[in-house]
Amino acid sequence: MLVTAYLLALLALLLAWPVPVALSRAQWPARSPFAAMMLWQAIALAGGLSMIGAMLVYGLSPLGDSLVAAVRRALTVVLGNEAPDELHFWHLFALSAAALLSVHLVFTLLLTYARIVSQRRRHRELLALLSSPSGALERTWVISHPAPVAYCLPGGSRSVTVLSDGLMETLAPEELDAVVSHERAHLTQRHHLLLWAFEAWRAALPWLPTSRLARQAVNSLVEMLADDVARRTARDDVLVRAIALVAVGGEPSPGARAGAAPGSVPAPSAAAGAFDTDGVDIAGRLSRLLTPRPPLGRGATALVLAASLLLIAVPTVLLIVPGLF
Repeated sequence: MLVTAYLLALLALLLAWPVPVALSRAQWPARSPFAAMMLWQAIALAGGLSMIGAMLVYGLSPLGDSLVAAVRRALTVVLGNEAPDELHFWHLFALSAAALLSVHLVFTLLLTYARIVSQRRRHRELLALLSSPSGALERTWVISHPAPVAYCLPGGSRSVTVLSDGLMETLAPEELDAVVSHERAHLTQRHHLLLWAFEAWRAALPWLPTSRLARQAVNSLVEMLADDVARRTARDDVLVRAIALVAVGGEPSPGARAGAAPGSVPAPSAAAGAFDTDGVDIAGRLSRLLTPRPPLGRGATALVLAASLLLIAVPTVLLIVPGLF
């Protein structure tokens, strides 16, 4: 049991610092956003499971040779109102920490969900007052605002895409189609659920490097995934112009309207590599479209997915398989 606790603690430490830092600096996620998304989810799940599991196993180690046997012994002690002589201060402290962390994570997840739902409800009420349905685009609302704005508002059957009239005046028809396709991809692929989970992870453990890096990476990856959907019906240069124009919030150059080379499209207002207010790497999105690289091969993608499954499997096996260590 103690060896299992130490292995889980080591895995939690690796997934809390060096692994997410290395992944955040890697270049390949832009080539396969889906595989990278799966890996980030595995890191978050395995990291949380390892943290809680390490404390739980250590705290229960005096009660049995496996977690199952120790839990049974703990239930006997609690239900029989016995004095757990085997447990000392540090064991009780570890068990309390595991329980508090578990409750904290679940409570933060629910609290984040309630806050998001409340914000969306208020947002929808404001949209009803300040916007009007688009006659040309299905399930799309238009707000009166001079700046180019586009976003989606999830809500199940009430999900809508919101555009500003400034955006519709700024973008050419093909650019507008690319933006709408991008926003609808967010809705169809349920990206808001991913963002909710990682936002809750960040709120629960703001001091943990994994939570900060994962939230920033996932925000960028969902944008890349939506870009890839838009690329099915729009040329890369069209999508680049749309992204750049929305980012800078200004008018396109004459060359961009005339179909100039993608390299002449205005860059985001911040320096290259800058992030927007949601942590999305705008310059990175533009770069992967301006200088596209081939996606990861099947072998490399399978390796990433296998690593994701392995990350989740390792702490699970350590916890549930009796007498493994």
